[in-house]
Amino acid sequence: MKISIITIVYNNREHIASCIESVLGQTYANVEHLVIDGGSTDGTQLVIERYTDRLGYYVSEPDKGLYNALNKGIQKATGAVIGILHSDDLFYASDTLAQVAAAFEQSGADLVYGNGMYVDREDINTVKRVYRSKPFKKRYLNWGWIPLHTTIYVKREVFDTYGLYDEGYRIASDYEISLRWFKAPALNSYFLNAWLVKMRLGGKSTTASLQKRKSAEDLQIIRKFELPGYLTLFSKIGRKIPQYLIPKFKKFS
Repeated sequence: MKISIITIVYNNREHIASCIESVLGQTYANVEHLVIDGGSTDGTQLVIERYTDRLGYYVSEPDKGLYNALNKGIQKATGAVIGILHSDDLFYASDTLAQVAAAFEQSGADLVYGNGMYVDREDINTVKRVYRSKPFKKRYLNWGWIPLHTTIYVKREVFDTYGLYDEGYRIASDYEISLRWFKAPALNSYFLNAWLVKMRLGGKSTTASLQKRKSAEDLQIIRKFELPGYLTLFSKIGRKIPQYLIPKFKKFS
């Protein structure tokens, strides 16, 4: 089973190498890494070019936003399963993709998801926020529950059947497509109870300046899928509080 990992990047010379190295360091061999650069101006391409012979696909050109870049990657991907690793992020362990592949093979699911954590931007061993999931029940969606998007892996045919990311959203299309998947009665999901990703804080949707825009888009999406409006939105926001508090009282590695 080939797994395609899509990384989109723009002006992230500092961290793109560690992201690529994280993919190259996986024990699972059948991996295709696609890197979509949005025409960086800080030398990011020079870093990526050191790895081009080990990438499945690489392009550097202007795009129309992060979801347009993701869609480009999906359209070029040749794997049976597709996942996302943003340029700030790392796989939790060297056997992460081996665990994902085993979960697909053992469960026969269309979609596999797990747990993720946010770490300090400079010290990836300092955990700032934990994002645990659980086996899916439809009623959870009413209360703002959704797995961390970068822990979700889907079979290629899921995109073929249910479509790509909606580029009409600037920052919340990952929520929209996740609801599209989890609201689809024909899709079978499987919860892999393992840490899958470390995400550096400070990404596009984690900055305080963009939270207002994100909440507005979230509410629009919540109404689109006929969830309970502000109840769902406030529950979704409220879920973040314990995610930040837990690492203050419990050690994670």
